[in-house]
Amino acid sequence: MEPIRILDDILARAADEIGAADDVASLDEAITKLVGRDSPVGDVRRGMGALDPGLRPVVGAKLNEVSTEVDRLVGERRRRLELEETNRRLETEAIDVTLPEVYRRIGSLHLIQQTIDEISAIFSGLGFGIADGPEAELGWYNFDALNTPPTHPARLESDTMYLDYGDPLDEMLLRTQTSPVQARWMESHEPPVHIIVPGKCYRTDAIDGSHLPVFHQVEGLAVDTDITFADLKGTLAHFAREFFGPDTAARFRPAFFPFTEPSAELDVSCFNCDGGEPDCRVCRGAGWLEMLGCGMVDPDVFRAVGYDPDEVTGWAFGMGVERMAMVRHGIDDIRNFILNDTRFLVQFP
Repeated sequence: MEPIRILDDILARAADEIGAADDVASLDEAITKLVGRDSPVGDVRRGMGALDPGLRPVVGAKLNEVSTEVDRLVGERRRRLELEETNRRLETEAIDVTLPEVYRRIGSLHLIQQTIDEISAIFSGLGFGIADGPEAELGWYNFDALNTPPTHPARLESDTMYLDYGDPLDEMLLRTQTSPVQARWMESHEPPVHIIVPGKCYRTDAIDGSHLPVFHQVEGLAVDTDITFADLKGTLAHFAREFFGPDTAARFRPAFFPFTEPSAELDVSCFNCDGGEPDCRVCRGAGWLEMLGCGMVDPDVFRAVGYDPDEVTGWAFGMGVERMAMVRHGIDDIRNFILNDTRFLVQFP
């Protein structure tokens, strides 16, 4: 009955030895010691063949009892150890949910694009369409079609960025204004025409507080059989009130532009001081702000695009987007628009 005594001894100490295991590794050691290949139970299994035939069933039943009980004790202890391990990890690896979340600021449109969109919305409300055209332009559309002769200083390389592309006689260049789109539009559309043209322009200006070599314009064009200067004045005065405020006044000063005759500069009353405060940050005491150039379309421009100046009249204007934004928001350095300084950008969400 020696095997039975051995197995009873294993049963008697299994609970204590398995319960003493304080981690999974020591539990595995206890299993090996109790029922492993080299344990007393392993010896009993290997000696089954040498037992008396009448004793084998008794020893086999005891072996099953030992195996079942050890498996039960091991399963309970393993679950307990895993639970304790989980609790320890929860305590040591806990996340403090009271900490502030990681916040990424949501971006917004650049102030230049905001200004273009607002100007476009005002003129769209008056029935104007929005036109677009190439930024790499021919000298014909940028200058000749707009009544700018070959001797004009704007056509010098000191003012205009020419491109080494195509036939040199075509004078391929980066457009200095968005006016070429007006010429292209009139070539392909019959009157009446009511469009604005927002977009980038390029000139060989050195970068300083008031100049950039790449800037933005919004130009406008209206052509019909009975367009007058009064229409131009009324339209731009309405725009000034919409953009700067309902109390804004407008005045027109004589000027000269090759593609309009007569021509004028539009000034608006200072929306910050209401006229002439010496320390005004916007008008510097002048009371008026110079905003844009405008005028009646020169008959030679109509002839260049195939319109009959005896049948139609029209007016045009052009404004710098950076200028409009700087005046309205009191920005004193145009370079702020290109520096990507978030301290500046976040002021205009």
